[in-house]
Amino acid sequence: MILASLTSIFVFGLQFSIDFSGGSILEVNFENRPENQIIQEKLKDLDLGEMVIQPIGMNAVIIRMKEIDESIHQQIILRLQDISKIDEKRFESIGPVIGKELRQKTIILITVSLVALLLYITIAFRKISRPLSSWQYAIISIIALFFDVLIPLGVFAFLGKLYNIQFSIPIIIALLTLLGYTINDKVVVFDRVRENLLKIKGGDFDVCVNQSLNQVIIRSISTGSCTLLVLLAIFFFGGETLKYFSLTLIIGIIIGTYSSLFLASPLLVSWQKRKKSGR
Repeated sequence: MILASLTSIFVFGLQFSIDFSGGSILEVNFENRPENQIIQEKLKDLDLGEMVIQPIGMNAVIIRMKEIDESIHQQIILRLQDISKIDEKRFESIGPVIGKELRQKTIILITVSLVALLLYITIAFRKISRPLSSWQYAIISIIALFFDVLIPLGVFAFLGKLYNIQFSIPIIIALLTLLGYTINDKVVVFDRVRENLLKIKGGDFDVCVNQSLNQVIIRSISTGSCTLLVLLAIFFFGGETLKYFSLTLIIGIIIGTYSSLFLASPLLVSWQKRKKSGR
């Protein structure tokens, strides 16, 4: 999955929305929606740059283009009305400077979030000194979080290539929400490991980790499943605005539950064995 996601990201790349790249977006509802080619033909001489037309629902379309002023906006509306009666739902325009600022702030926000989570795990497990230190639990948690975020990014790179789905602010918010959700899942697993270490002094670490997993696996899967039911309802019935927000969380929670149980914990054992062997 990691290799497939990395390949998808590097080969296809993420289709950034106007929030990050700058540009204009127009959403209209047609009485009788025409083919995309007809819309392109009607607007082709307005110099709209690389225009992307995305059908939404039964009769709506979203048109993404380079940044335009109000006069061009009104010309587009008039030309679309020549095709069919329309109802304009929204029009947004963001300059390239603002888009660049948002990209920079997003990177800073994610970096700060990861550092905060690293410190949180280190402090929460500060009383553990054997066989691994608290900072090692924190490092493993961050590695697992990277896995949790990487897979949704790979999926959206692939979907962006196939369906022009764009990487937008709601997806960023979903990823940040995902970091908070899945780190809690990992803390639950690690906390049970800590409890069992205190109870079984001198026992094998891998046996302790395996016992801890058996104790929390039902709880983790049940919690994830209940959350997924809510997110699936939002995905199917919550409207276009929440569709990709919920999809990000659906993918992330499935992957996050998997990584908490079958990636983070085995990494603990692997690191302990390497430490024990002196490598």
